[in-house]
Amino acid sequence: MPRNARVTICSGPYESNGVVKHRSRRLQGLQAALRARGHHSVLEETSDWNMVELAVNGEIVFSCNIKQLQFGGDGELDPVCKEAVTAVENAY
Repeated sequence: MPRNARVTICSGPYESNGVVKHRSRRLQGLQAALRARGHHSVLEETSDWNMVELAVNGEIVFSCNIKQLQFGGDGELDPVCKEAVTAVENAY
């Protein structure tokens, strides 16, 4: 994959403290990890609960439950972020 890929991060709402809504705090580490590797990410809200999908050139290359991502941070110590960045870089 070219170094400057455009990655679409599709995320759905999830429950926290009894309230279900879209939140981006769990996506900060993922965004930082992608940015550190030279990729540009765009957030897109979906209606699928608890879901995060990464799309490159319209193709989904990675998906996980949003609660698997660490809250906040830079993504360097989050193994799910590392797996997601690897999937983006291995995309065609």
